[in-house]
Amino acid sequence: MGYNPYSLDGKVLLITGAAGGIGRTTAIECSRLGASLILTDINEEGLKETLSSLEVVSGQEHRYYKIDLTEEQEIADLVENVPALDGCVCNAGVMKLTLTQFITIAEIERVQRINLIAPMLLTKYLVKRKRVKRGTSIVFTASAGGVFRVSVGNGIYATTKCGIDAFMRTVALELGPKGVRCNSVNPGMVETNLVCNGQFTEEDHRKELQNYPLGRYGQPLDVALAVIYLLSDASSWVTGTALKIDGGMTLS
Repeated sequence: MGYNPYSLDGKVLLITGAAGGIGRTTAIECSRLGASLILTDINEEGLKETLSSLEVVSGQEHRYYKIDLTEEQEIADLVENVPALDGCVCNAGVMKLTLTQFITIAEIERVQRINLIAPMLLTKYLVKRKRVKRGTSIVFTASAGGVFRVSVGNGIYATTKCGIDAFMRTVALELGPKGVRCNSVNPGMVETNLVCNGQFTEEDHRKELQNYPLGRYGQPLDVALAVIYLLSDASSWVTGTALKIDGGMTLS
């Protein structure tokens, strides 16, 4: 293989939310670049499908754990079972569109547990149990929604993404002296089950598309390749950065 600054050869990576969408595509692309992967999700069938799609060459080893990220003990147990990591992608997330007058505590707590609290706790245990080392890269999936732009009905989701972005910058500051990097990717609308599950009508999709100067929504690969940049040594001097991947949506 020729020179490739984005190679992940020999790296051990943990990816949450790997049963589909951005997480699955990221896992597949990371395996193609030589990484050994530890995958997690609550959807075991989806994890099995992702695992079967990974490339395996000499020296690579892939495995998965079915865990519920809303349970702190399951997060702690996961960390006990993983080796020191070269990278971690905190990607698992859920979305809920609700107008402010219809917000409930139950929905706030559900989305926060998965989108915000889970990655905070996972990071805590990775650091506490010394599963990060000099050169480790932690990548959080945040969102252009909330961090760079707000929209009607998106208050619960956007708040969690603003929160994880602030947490990312804090951890980058704390762990920088140890050589650990922390960054986030902030996608606009990406064609995954998360956003194509009936919460948006076809009319909504057509109308929203007018806000994208590049004339299309994102694909999981668009985000996965950005994650790979942040995991790779090509970004060795990048930390505390919220990388916007939005087809120009936030320009207006």
